[in-house]
Amino acid sequence: MRHFLTSIFLMFSLAFIFLAFSFSRPSSEAKGTFFKDDLDFLKKHTKVIVLSSSNGEALVAVNPDIQGRVMTSSANGLNGLSFGWINRELIASHQNNPHMNAFGGEDRFWLGPEGGQYSLFFKSGSPFDLDHWFTPPPINEGSFDLVSQNSSQVVMKKEMNLINYSNFEFKIKVDRAVKLLDKSQVENLGIPLSDKLNWVAYNSDNRITNVGEVPWKKDTGLVSIWILGMFNPSPTTIIVIPYKPGSEKDLGPIVNDAYFGKVPADRLVITDRVIYFKGDGRYRSKIGISPRRVLPFLGSYDSANKILTIVHVSLPENPANYSYVNSMWEIQKDPYAGDVVNSYNDGPASPGAKPLGPFYELESSSPGAALNPGESLSHIHTTIHIQGEEKELNKIAQKIFGVSLEEIKKAFEKTK
Repeated sequence: MRHFLTSIFLMFSLAFIFLAFSFSRPSSEAKGTFFKDDLDFLKKHTKVIVLSSSNGEALVAVNPDIQGRVMTSSANGLNGLSFGWINRELIASHQNNPHMNAFGGEDRFWLGPEGGQYSLFFKSGSPFDLDHWFTPPPINEGSFDLVSQNSSQVVMKKEMNLINYSNFEFKIKVDRAVKLLDKSQVENLGIPLSDKLNWVAYNSDNRITNVGEVPWKKDTGLVSIWILGMFNPSPTTIIVIPYKPGSEKDLGPIVNDAYFGKVPADRLVITDRVIYFKGDGRYRSKIGISPRRVLPFLGSYDSANKILTIVHVSLPENPANYSYVNSMWEIQKDPYAGDVVNSYNDGPASPGAKPLGPFYELESSSPGAALNPGESLSHIHTTIHIQGEEKELNKIAQKIFGVSLEEIKKAFEKTK
């Protein structure tokens, strides 16, 4: 009898330890969403570089060998959630997809425009459809050259030649630095950080230089720096984009939701202050904000895991005075009426089809680069992930987005 009771006690003890361990780790729906798991995978298949804060809590994984991407990050050390979406199957296969190597990553370097008469993704005369859409090889495959690295920064470079839809050739040098940010640098952006919060912050400082002998002009097409971050979706993730208010007569439409067909009302809500967009990875859709409406912040909130993600974009003093390339998949009436920030939610491209991810994206673009030989254009894209009690996160959301976490969580209630 005593042996039986001892066995029962051990069983309950082990069960309690298991449950305690489970609840001590952040909630997650997918395998391999902890930073250590993703880092172990990247170490096995790639030449990953890890940036680390002095206390080891803020970690950022950078891969010069995968187009210089920031693959993922953590705010809680090796055992924290891994914020970036990583396509393990594709990376492990070592196969090249000429349409798009969807390797994943929180911050990848691309160049726009995607569509239109000055597109970099469609050959001259080809129709604007998925079968004829190809990511330019220099930003789709291969590595960036490693210039230098230390515990808080990786500096890379790459030279590339690209030909647009109108057969103009760009000779481009890319300089790219990924830097881990400290508390003072984050707070200089207007984001208050209390000691009760866990966070990680980094930026990518991207510069393109015309290394050819011909000026880049609007009538032959311009290129722009385009930074895209791919993040793990969840049923509770809602994307939040503040915008500049005003009449459509003066500032134009609040949001462009025509990229892949109009976004249904139960997935896109526009208020007088912000735009809410679902980041659940279940419905392929994309939105964009014009230079007349854009503000320097966008982000998302995952209420299940209490993750507040903020992206800060370097903007010129008056974005409306600049030309932003248009990426719509069509011959365009105005090829410089493009968006400054975008958000994409992944999902099947057609009923029954397999999604790319799933993931969701927060994106930003520089103005079009009208550069003479030797001239350069820069664009800085900053990503901050913050975790902690909602009371503390709410203070940040209200200051940066102008809405409370409760407003974010209830954004789609009336659409049900």
